[in-house]
Amino acid sequence: MELRQLRYFVAIVDQGSLTRAVNILHIAQPALSHQLAQLESELGAKLLLRSAQGTTPTEAGRIFYQHALSILKQVDAAKAAVGHSNLEITGSVTLGMPPGIAGMLALPILAALQRSYPVIRLQLSEEMALTLSDQLKTGRVDLAILFDDGCMSPFIVTPLIEERIMFIASPSWLPSAVKAGQISLAEAVQTHLILPTHQQGIRPFIDRLISGSKLIMNHVTSINSFTITRLMLLENIGATIQHTAPFSAELKMGSLVALPISDTIPYRTVSLCSSRNIPLTNAAIAVQSIVRDTVNDLCGSGQWLEARGLPS
Repeated sequence: MELRQLRYFVAIVDQGSLTRAVNILHIAQPALSHQLAQLESELGAKLLLRSAQGTTPTEAGRIFYQHALSILKQVDAAKAAVGHSNLEITGSVTLGMPPGIAGMLALPILAALQRSYPVIRLQLSEEMALTLSDQLKTGRVDLAILFDDGCMSPFIVTPLIEERIMFIASPSWLPSAVKAGQISLAEAVQTHLILPTHQQGIRPFIDRLISGSKLIMNHVTSINSFTITRLMLLENIGATIQHTAPFSAELKMGSLVALPISDTIPYRTVSLCSSRNIPLTNAAIAVQSIVRDTVNDLCGSGQWLEARGLPS
């Protein structure tokens, strides 16, 4: 198996046809078809389906495509690391972060990177935590901000912050019994809660918290969208148990309020992770430092509500 075969295969999938791939690869179509046939023969699997509309990957092709991307990314990173080992820090870095964190961190990180390392090309990937974990394992992302769910052994983990989990709702929605500034977990689970679906985002953390207290949630609407959740809270349709980052603007304006849960102090650890198997380039190490400094600045200035920085 040769690197050029991986590049050819990725180009065919990206372009959706051999004809378009030929145009960007500058190779004759018979030669491209021959290299693809050799690749399929070596793998013992058909990678592409051809039709009048173009080419689409088979299930085996989709799996191989992800691995091919990862391998090519690592090769390019290795070349860049050697080529710039004694020069200015440069290169491309992909940083993944979940939606609940991206709104808080993305712009400050981009601004700090532009000031300190303007030649580094940062690509941001906003995905759910489970997707980011898979992408980090395969090398699709260099760094990922993840929540410590006890399954972080495949990664090198740098703890960033602890976020306090709060009860969040519109001020006009709050029952009079909880307007004193706090709410018990038992009172919280009796309300109409808007939470992510099972196994997504903060939901496993909340499920463990409630099951450990032997409580039952009476009315839950499951939604994997902070935008929709925010709109429902503002329309007095329900409340949520969440970290504050996705709702920081509304909390600062007072259109939403966050109450501590009086009989428990739930914190969730947010960490910056990298692969144990794929070395970081100098550019990725620089981005790692920028992320840590940015998080510390946001916590120290109070912009990241109910969050406390952790020592690296």
